[in-house]
Amino acid sequence: MKAVILAGGKGTRLGKAAIDIPKPMVNVGSIPLLEHQINLLKKYGITDIILIIGHLSEKIEDHFDDGSRFGVNITFFKEKKPLGTTGGIKEIENRLTEDFLVLYGDVMVNMDLNRLVDFHKKNQSDCTLVLHPNDHPFDSDLVEISSENRIVQFHSKPHNDNLYYKNLVNAALYVMTPKVCNYIEKGKKADFGKDIFPGLYSKIKMFGYVTHEYLKDVGSPERLKEVIDDYNSGRIKECNIENKSKAVFLDRDGVINKEVHFLVRPEEFELLTNTGNAIKRINKAGYLAVVITNQSVIARNMCSLDDLAEIHKKMETLLGRERAKLDAIYFCPHHPDKGHAGERPEYKVDCDCRKPKAGMIKKAEKELNIELNGSFMVGDTERDIECGKKAGLITIGVKTGYGCKDIRIEPDFFCDSLAEAVDVVLKYDLKD
Repeated sequence: MKAVILAGGKGTRLGKAAIDIPKPMVNVGSIPLLEHQINLLKKYGITDIILIIGHLSEKIEDHFDDGSRFGVNITFFKEKKPLGTTGGIKEIENRLTEDFLVLYGDVMVNMDLNRLVDFHKKNQSDCTLVLHPNDHPFDSDLVEISSENRIVQFHSKPHNDNLYYKNLVNAALYVMTPKVCNYIEKGKKADFGKDIFPGLYSKIKMFGYVTHEYLKDVGSPERLKEVIDDYNSGRIKECNIENKSKAVFLDRDGVINKEVHFLVRPEEFELLTNTGNAIKRINKAGYLAVVITNQSVIARNMCSLDDLAEIHKKMETLLGRERAKLDAIYFCPHHPDKGHAGERPEYKVDCDCRKPKAGMIKKAEKELNIELNGSFMVGDTERDIECGKKAGLITIGVKTGYGCKDIRIEPDFFCDSLAEAVDVVLKYDLKD
């Protein structure tokens, strides 16, 4: 498989950091960002690389030459005039005869490319976009996917303040088939995210690959500093899904939002005080923030899956406005008791996912490569605490919601709120 890196950016917003070099050549650690990308491609056996260059292109050519010094084969295409993210690819389409990767040269990446390519092939996708939650969805272009990960809609910024969106952002890394080139107009400046993809998802098979791994652009001095800090702290290296991550598992009702008996409408959802800041602290500490919630309202036929999705969109939107993100949401739609009027029989089963069973945690462990030892469960009921103990987690009960009243299984810690629970997590991490 070939890789194409779009490396012609000027880096105007970076100011002095890119005054005499192309944006992809800014240093992260002791080497240019572009070199980090090439090293990542080589790690996963992708050694045939095309660099699309423009501004101060000689700086890139002089550094990389034919790529032999880096153990790869590099060729160049120099744009005569800037053609956005699409134009250069259209110009070299005769060299793209099989599936290929597209990377943006100003994005720091550390992710398992084998998993991405396997996902693309398994789904027989024509175009696969890497998607991830971020801490500023309110000013990002968002992507909506189906339960099968098929892309069904794009939401360009600015967003409608009266609507709620799932926090899934186009992370600017794609796997494409040559078919995509048929939809790019030769010689016309255009952008994949704004001009091509929104009109393409209904015409070809487009899928979203959702990951919590590291993808962050260096488009501004502030974001460049964040990337450099993350590199120096070792966080970028740790974020590849090949490495196990620790998580804070969160019950939803009574922990994140105010308890409403059988919450079935988005307008009933209200974040508890300081929830956004608490989850933001989980994010910054390097833990995954993972919701696991029983939602028997589906089995009881009080709420549809679409209704539940809207509730979760509101949760992610409200958290995003406070610069917090959830890495995943797992829910159990089942209930074991049968025989009630109007129920949905297909969900009236004794499943493995309904808390206090640990099925949702086990699923997250497998899908997200979570290290359960040293991870946490925060909940407001006995079933939350029992679930966490069955999975081998450190358990924290909170006084919000049902408040863990009259429970027979004692949590390892007991706190007033999620904010205080995060204090325990961070102190425990330091002790560990």
